[in-house]
Amino acid sequence: MTGGLRIGSLCTGYGGLDMAVQTVLGGSLAWVSDLDPGATRILAHHHPRVPNLGDLTTADWSRVEPVDIVCGGYPCQPFSTAGKRKGTADERHIWPSIANALRVLRPRYAVFENVAGHVRLGFADVLADLARLGFDAQWCLVRASEIDAPHQRQRLFLLATAQDTHREPGHQRRLTAPRQAEDRGARTDAGGRGGAPVAHADGHALRDQPVTEPGRGGTPVAELAGPKAPADTDRNRREEQQRRESGLGAWRNPDGRGAECWRRFAPAIARWEAVLGRRAPWATDDRGRLNPEFVEWLMGLPAGHVTDVPDLTRAQQLKALGNGVVPQQAEAALRVLLDRAEPVDTPMAA
Repeated sequence: MTGGLRIGSLCTGYGGLDMAVQTVLGGSLAWVSDLDPGATRILAHHHPRVPNLGDLTTADWSRVEPVDIVCGGYPCQPFSTAGKRKGTADERHIWPSIANALRVLRPRYAVFENVAGHVRLGFADVLADLARLGFDAQWCLVRASEIDAPHQRQRLFLLATAQDTHREPGHQRRLTAPRQAEDRGARTDAGGRGGAPVAHADGHALRDQPVTEPGRGGTPVAELAGPKAPADTDRNRREEQQRRESGLGAWRNPDGRGAECWRRFAPAIARWEAVLGRRAPWATDDRGRLNPEFVEWLMGLPAGHVTDVPDLTRAQQLKALGNGVVPQQAEAALRVLLDRAEPVDTPMAA
């Protein structure tokens, strides 16, 4: 891949999927698309010169700059087990508009992310549309815990490759991406920690069973975030005072606390600290509420990527983070999908 690739981002949010695409494939953002007030502030802060198309359902794609790659984490509410699971009947189901964008723009690649429940609800329509538009599709399910994040967050990742833009007569060669041979490249052993999970050809992740190792995978953020009720908050403050008096360090003091403060979650926290190369912020603030900086860290983002954006409320921070993509997780999935894709010959592979 080359730095000349142009990327168009749909339902961009804080840009986690874009980060993964750029890490694996290279390229730069030509445009983004998001309506949410918090997300638009984050995007304007990080990409002040990149146009935001706004509502993708009303965009005139014939007037939008063509791109090599389209990516996006389109709304999950129609397919999520946390919702009413209306699927394609949900008014928030905007895949038909995305399919229309692909039809007009004709990118070489498209990369999408959604909740795991999408596989069983609405995904057949996505695959049928991609086939009708002339795209080959590969997909897999990847848990964030498979790249050592301290939470499960299983997600569906899809790579679509246009059939008519990548071959030259008489030549076939596997597409390779920069840095693919480095230590964080796709792994072919299911037991290799820190690499991408091995996935079956039908798109389902190899690790189908819940992770049961203490502190690894499946840990609810609310449990990590600590107490919520006033009585629990008072107890937490008493324990903090006891730690100060005993010399163990303050409960919420990042410079003073030790691994014992995370209790049974300490191994999981330590693994993700090692991956990110920085200490975890404490899970709750002084009022016992979930700390957005901690969620930002859980999502694998650079410190302050969301929480340092000016004029962004705490609610907007948490909404953006909750809707976002873990870049390292998407990167691992994309490497697996690229490795699985049919060998092609393309100027991009030179």
